[in-house]
Order: sequence, then structure tokens, then C-alpha cells
Amino acid sequence: MTHSPLKGPALALVTVALSLAVFMQVLDSTIANVALPTITGNLGAANSQGTWVITAFAVANAISVPLTGWLARRFGEVKVFVVATLSFVLASFLCGIAPSLALLVFFRVLQGAVAGPMIPLSQSLLMAAYPPEKRPMALAMWSMVIIVAPIFGPILGGIISDNWHWGWIFFINVPIGLLAAGISWQMMKKRETETVHEPIDRMGLSLMVVGVGALQMMLDRGHELDWFSSNEIIVLAVIAIVCLGYFVIWEWYAKYPIVDLRLFKDRNFTVGVITLSTAYMTYMGAIVLLPMLLQMQLGYTATWAGLATAPIGIFPVLLSPLIGKFGNRLDMRVLVTISFTVYAICFFWRTNFNAGMGFMDVFWPQFVQGIGMAMFFMPLTQITLSNMSGSQIASASSISNFVRILAGGIGTSMVNVLWDKREALHHTQLVENIHPYNSTMNESIQGMNQLGLSGVQPLGSIEHTIGQQAHIMGANDLFWLYGLTFLILIVLVWFAKPPFGSGGGGGAH
Repeated sequence: MTHSPLKGPALALVTVALSLAVFMQVLDSTIANVALPTITGNLGAANSQGTWVITAFAVANAISVPLTGWLARRFGEVKVFVVATLSFVLASFLCGIAPSLALLVFFRVLQGAVAGPMIPLSQSLLMAAYPPEKRPMALAMWSMVIIVAPIFGPILGGIISDNWHWGWIFFINVPIGLLAAGISWQMMKKRETETVHEPIDRMGLSLMVVGVGALQMMLDRGHELDWFSSNEIIVLAVIAIVCLGYFVIWEWYAKYPIVDLRLFKDRNFTVGVITLSTAYMTYMGAIVLLPMLLQMQLGYTATWAGLATAPIGIFPVLLSPLIGKFGNRLDMRVLVTISFTVYAICFFWRTNFNAGMGFMDVFWPQFVQGIGMAMFFMPLTQITLSNMSGSQIASASSISNFVRILAGGIGTSMVNVLWDKREALHHTQLVENIHPYNSTMNESIQGMNQLGLSGVQPLGSIEHTIGQQAHIMGANDLFWLYGLTFLILIVLVWFAKPPFGSGGGGGAH
């Protein structure tokens, strides 16, 4: 059944409702990060145990996203989206009142599981609500929410945990989610998609749950357990490889696959998914790296680190409507090229970071990078879905988001590993010059002695300076790597084949 696009106030309300739900869900993937010390302290748990608050949500969310296509075909996109949003509200409330860390982790698993269908279905429903010629505008607004929300998560989480009970990190979802679900149901209940009673692929589901769960746990716990020196990580890696390898083979030939991998036969879908997920992996790595660098090595508070990184969200808010309105007049590959060029320039710009830099040295690259952010998601999403139609959109969107979430997990997990390795390398190189015959070092020690430092204190000060410089140099190496990655992705995106239409031209249901 095909529904005509919405118009006027109805279209505006649906856009607001879907955007609110997406913002709430994406925000929750990062909002608890900075509040972990407060949460674990309040619940009487160790800081190392607190990471399960993040891991639990990520694992459950990654597993549930690929189920979106089957759920939408079985029960209808509108029903699944509204039920998922209401369930997310309930899970958020339960997280806020959790009396122990064990229960909080359990409720975060529930929250992550029900959150899975929200993003891909919001995208599919939004595209169905707009006429084909206005879908780029809808995708631009949707993309702005997706990419800006993770930035505000740590800022909002820090403010709430510093001034109120940590439970309000989750309680704020209640009114937002109820409003989004209410409007969505009221405006779209008569626009339900067709349903089919196809059986669930139990084998595929089991392989996916075990494989993705093992992979995500390996990524999240690898750094803590020193990766493959730990038997636990080795076992998780073997389970992930075996299950996911068999999962790919099984799903390719399954009559009713839980994840339709045959969509990767489409050239634009494959190019779009690979480009988007790799870019998002790099982007999420930088989101984690920069605040850590500012707080751990440059003395920024959580609030000031948030203020320094927040300017990246200014340009997307201003430019997304314009790009959505006029962007379809350009080749989508041109928009992506502009975006990735800006990203590369800003990452190379950051390779000059040093211990003496000021607030504005952080501010300007973040501010300029916002130009690239505004042209990040919309054109890539349009390329990815350009040859999809009807029920394919929900399946394609869920697969794209599934790969993106996994890639983001890899990016955030690997940033600490890579940073530590580069820091160790630079630290070794710097200390090679620290010896009794180094006149500069001796002059520094004499100067510190004159300032009242004695004994091993001057050497301790020198070691601190070396450690700081090594960390900054290691971060600069990663910024260089991130910039190079975006330059390589520019080449990849030109393998997509136009026309790109309006991002799934047959998306109306």
C-alpha cells in the first residue's frame, strides 16, 4: 500500500517527533560516559565495573539493529517505532531508579535492545512522509540530529551529574520520548506499512546475537585486559570470527534472512555503507580522543572540554536546511568530497597541537569542521539508499546503521590502544636524550633547584613534562591518521554510480 506524502503542519509535526526520538536515542549512547565516576561512586561500585554501563547498551543496541527489517515487515514500521520509543522511555526510567550497578546494567541492556529499531525506522518513516523532491531536505535534517547529538551527550551528562542526581541523565528521556511517541502514533497510525507473516530466521538470529555480542565485548574489554595476552579476549575473538563467518554464509542463502546481505550486490549500497561506516569510525575516535587530551594532558575541566569541542555543532545547524534544499542540484559525490576535504584539513590542522596552546587553538578546527559535518550524513545516506525501494529501505537502513554502530565501537575502542602505543614510542624517543651529559637538562634542574625544588623533584617534573609531550605527540599522530583516512575515502566514494535520485526514490509506502 502506497501512502501519499504528508503536507503542512502534519509533515512538520512528524519531522519534529521523529527527530526528537532520534536525538534522545543517540544522546543516550554518550551521555553516561562522563558521569561514570559519579554513578559508580553513588552505587558503591569500582570505576572499572562502571564501563559495563556503556558496554551493555552498545552490545544490546548493536544486536537489535539488524532485527529492524524483519520486525518492520512482520508488525509494521509505525507500530514497531512507537513501541520501541515507549519501551525506551520505560527502560530509561528504570535506569534512573536503579538501586545497584547490576540492575542498572540490566536496564541498560533492555534500553539498548529496544533502541535498535528507532534510528533506521525514523529514517524510513521520514522518507515516506516527504515527496521525492524534498527527501534530501529531510535527510539533511535527520543527519544533523544524528551527528550533533553525540557531541552534546558528554556536555549534558557532565552538567547533570555535577549539579543533580545522576538519574536525571535518564529521566530527561521520559517527557521527550512520550511526546515523540504520542505525535508519531497520532499522525502516522493510518500510514502503517504492509505486513507479511514470514518466519523468523532462528539460526541467523542466534549466530548474530552470539557473534556480535562476542565482538563488541572483545572491543570494549580488550584494552582493559591487554588484548590477546588475555585468554578471555582470545576466546571472544574465536567465537566472534566463527559465528559471524557462519552467519554471513547462512544469511546469504537463507530464504527469510534476518539480515538481507544480498543488498550488498548493489554497488551504491556497498560503497555507501563502507564509506559511511569508515568515516563514522574515524569521527567517533576523534570525539573520544579530543576531550581526553584536553582533560588529561592540558588541564581542562569536563565543562571547558565540552565548550571547546561544542563549536563543531554550529555549522550543521545553520547549513543543513540549505544543503537539504539545494544539495540535490549537485552530485552527491561532490558534497561528500567537500565534506571529507574539510575533515582532512581540520585533522591535519590539529597535528600542530602543543602544550602551550590556548582555547581558541582548539575552538577553530572544531568550528570549521562543522562545515564538513553538515555535508556528512545526508549525501552518503542518499547514495546508500539510492537504488532501494519499498520495504528494502527499512532493511537497507538497518544494515547500514548496524555496520555504522559496529564501526563506531571499533573507533572508540581502538583510540586508546593506538594513543597508548604512539605515546609509548614518543616517550621512549624523548627519554633517550635525558642523561647526565645533557647540558639543557642540567640547566633545567639547576633552574628548578633555585625555585626551591630539591632531591628527585626536578626529575619528577621533567618526567611529567615528557609524559605530557609524548601524549600530545601521540594524539597528533592519530589526527594525522584520521586526516589521511578521509582523503582515502574521497577516492572510494567516487566508485558510486549516479543517478542518486532522492535517496530511495520509491520510499513511500
